[in-house]
Amino acid sequence: QVQLVESGGGAVQEGGSLRLSCAASRSTISTTCMAWFRQAPGKERERVASIYTSSSTTYYADSVKGRFAISRDNAKNTVYLQMNSLKPEDTAMYYCAADIRCAGASTMHYWGQGTQVTVSS
Repeated sequence: QVQLVESGGGAVQEGGSLRLSCAASRSTISTTCMAWFRQAPGKERERVASIYTSSSTTYYADSVKGRFAISRDNAKNTVYLQMNSLKPEDTAMYYCAADIRCAGASTMHYWGQGTQVTVSS
């Protein structure tokens, strides 16, 4: 079992920045991929960004490219999501997820409890 604990959410104004963190309880093959998803009220959960252990392969949703950056510190079993130039449409609950490989929300095995991000205009 792997526990994921997110932190760093909050309320900011449009154009502001936040940095989310997700700490995994341990490093296993199941944390080879670590990803950030988000879900706004009434919408499906979508993958925002993901990264593999080597950090050589990353993914970003088109809506966040150029504004968000994902990184990981394998020594700390932690993944980060730096969010810049935030927009009201970025408002959502953000979830950290982990699995052997990066995929959609329906296939990721481990999930954190979520952290709320609210962007006001």
